[in-house]
Amino acid sequence: MLATSSMIAFVATKDPAKARAFYQDVLQLRFITDDTYALVFDASGIMLRIAKVRDVVVAPYTILGWKVADIVATIKDLTGRGVVFEKYKSFPQDDAGVCTFPDGTKVAWFKDPDGNTLSVAQFAK
Repeated sequence: MLATSSMIAFVATKDPAKARAFYQDVLQLRFITDDTYALVFDASGIMLRIAKVRDVVVAPYTILGWKVADIVATIKDLTGRGVVFEKYKSFPQDDAGVCTFPDGTKVAWFKDPDGNTLSVAQFAK
């Protein structure tokens, strides 16, 4: 039953105005609505609900990611809109923040205004 149902993604924010500006203007997701409980965006056909909460508990791992065709171009575009890519000592990363895994997959991480970790990935296969 769920295999044929659309998925909804969730993120939390304590500052809806900053979250809306980031997801709409920086990440360029299509804004749908601002209701009592969440900001709603269309992320390429997936509903993204950014829940309005009093306190955000930031997960110590990636909570949302995007599969991209050209990670270098994507990083350049996002950096031009103010996104700062994270550097982690536990991963070998190039100057742009890209980690290339043994299978050739490339991943880079960044944070939203609430500190949630997001990523872009270019898969080798």
